[in-house]
Amino acid sequence: MTAETVLYIIIAGVISFALALFMYGYRSKYQRKLSWIFGTLRFLTLFALFLLLINPSFKSEQLSLEKPKLPVMIDNSSSICYLETESLVQDITTQLQNNEALNERFDVTYYRFGNTLASLDSLSFSEGNTQIAAALQNVYETFRNQTAPVLLISDGNQTLGSDYEFLRARDNQPIFSLILGDSIESEDLRIERLNSNRYAFLKNDFPVEAIVTYSGDEAVTSSFSVTQGNATVYQRAINFSEENNAVTVSFTLPATSVGIQTFTAQIESLPNEKNTVNNQKRFAVEVIDQATNIVVVHSLVHPDLGALRKAIASNEQRSVTFATPAEALADLAKYQLVVLYQPDRSFQALYDTLSNTQQNTWTLTGMQTDWNFLNRMEQPFQKEQTYQEEDVSGEYNVNYGTFAVEDIGFGNFPPLQTGFGELSVTVPHEVLLQQQVAGFDTGSAMLATWDNNGRRGALWDGEGFWRWRAQSYLNTNSFQGFDNFIGQMIQYLASNNRRSRLEVAHESFYYSNQPIQLTAQYFDNTYQFDGQASLQIVLTHQETKQTTTFPLLLKNNFYVVNLNSLQAGTYDFTVSVQDENISRSGQFTIIDFQVEQQFGNANVTKLQRLATHTQGAAYFAADHKELIDNLLTDKRFQTVQKSTQKTVPLIDWYYLLIIMAITLSAEWFIRKYNGLT
Repeated sequence: MTAETVLYIIIAGVISFALALFMYGYRSKYQRKLSWIFGTLRFLTLFALFLLLINPSFKSEQLSLEKPKLPVMIDNSSSICYLETESLVQDITTQLQNNEALNERFDVTYYRFGNTLASLDSLSFSEGNTQIAAALQNVYETFRNQTAPVLLISDGNQTLGSDYEFLRARDNQPIFSLILGDSIESEDLRIERLNSNRYAFLKNDFPVEAIVTYSGDEAVTSSFSVTQGNATVYQRAINFSEENNAVTVSFTLPATSVGIQTFTAQIESLPNEKNTVNNQKRFAVEVIDQATNIVVVHSLVHPDLGALRKAIASNEQRSVTFATPAEALADLAKYQLVVLYQPDRSFQALYDTLSNTQQNTWTLTGMQTDWNFLNRMEQPFQKEQTYQEEDVSGEYNVNYGTFAVEDIGFGNFPPLQTGFGELSVTVPHEVLLQQQVAGFDTGSAMLATWDNNGRRGALWDGEGFWRWRAQSYLNTNSFQGFDNFIGQMIQYLASNNRRSRLEVAHESFYYSNQPIQLTAQYFDNTYQFDGQASLQIVLTHQETKQTTTFPLLLKNNFYVVNLNSLQAGTYDFTVSVQDENISRSGQFTIIDFQVEQQFGNANVTKLQRLATHTQGAAYFAADHKELIDNLLTDKRFQTVQKSTQKTVPLIDWYYLLIIMAITLSAEWFIRKYNGLT
């Protein structure tokens, strides 16, 4: 309390005493004994009331004991089963949970990880991928600035994500690795990696690259081959030794027929080889007759053009050409889409030709755009040119229904630059991105699409979207989100197919270790997206004829179904709308690839290095009791007594109100008992 508050309390006490004395001491009509009682009660009541009005604050100190945290991360991937250590993991987990000394020393939290990190409820050892680095990073962030040694129970075999061995160490979060499996390496040949294009063009050769590795001490020779059905399409002999233990095989295969072509790459196993599952890999290529040709027309050089090239070319079904307006005019008829980047007067002849050919266009505008020229060209949009720069952001329109687009974080991307002024689109259109300035809607569109009399078009008003592609990578460690967004725009604009009330999007083939999703959009009779419909998909396996039905779930402005539970094979499917005579059919193939089966033993070296550089230690599963003992005796992990000081206002002390109620009630009762008013 401050000196000023103490002074107020003293004054309150004096005033309370004076008032009580005046009421019951000065010319009191009551007996002396009653006057003293009434005066004391009134003094207490008034003093308590004044204290509440002054509301002084008091400091209170609370002592608490904080135990160190112990996050236990348990590998739930299917490789645990292939190494036959699942029962051992269950036993170790049970022993940890029942260890009274460990639970008394640490605040223990259990997690399981595979594809993702989650709280431990049960262990299935069925997850198809392992992301150790991402799981460790999540635990680090969860226990930031706390003493929290990490107990990692894993075989160390990672299939996704960055290398966990080089995870940044933290002083208060050492990692203790409990290694599942042994370090004995038997002779093993494996196809470490296989790279091929997803698409190939008919009557062309497509490249394939395979990296084959060998573990062993002796010099061996094996045969590498690629088969399609019963036919061998490529074969060669490979020599290995202890020094020459990795060979890259590069070759080409012919694309002889349209459709999905499935191949099997195989390295002949050794006589004493234990794990032969990793000796072969299946891959597929979709052979297409022609690509979608896009031309990007520009008269200036800008980083946006590089971002466009990368995004468009990320899909091998598309071919992109960059040209000046004069160069584009020479072969304009061969393109399905013309992208016009920041048009100016040099585009005059090109616009005259496009008005005759009625080709689909995508106009990208910015600070170098000549809006006076564009406004004269009678385009479906108008904007006054002011020569003043404005930074604008794009807000995703959740009601956009022309085609399925996922919000990739548009609202958090860096602002784009455009000319100040109101943009108006003069034909029926849909806004995909709404323009915002400093968080407020301007009423103008940033990105809009339209279909006017069978001719599709789009306008994106804002330059600098190369930063969006870079930011997308920073957010997700992948360009895929931004590239897919550009790809969806290209796919819509490059096609003139009549719009259907039910649109279904899917890949022609999937690998079983990757997400398998199918999306759909359903529109009512006025072609407005209908989010109240009930959609389902019926799938039939071509070989077994087994039929499976799944509902499609609403996600933003499209319906989605996850099909990762399906077995490998080719499926015919039909997506239908309940109570409507509308359906769409198609086909896709799931290529079997169990990446978790590729490992023959634990990755002991990496787990030991991880433990060492984080100031922890590594133990084999058989030594788990020694690990527990060392955790209990490690002086770095001590219970800490913490003192917390709180400033508590007197008004929060409800006992004072109780005292006031008691004194007033006592005074009233004594008065009534003595027959006084």
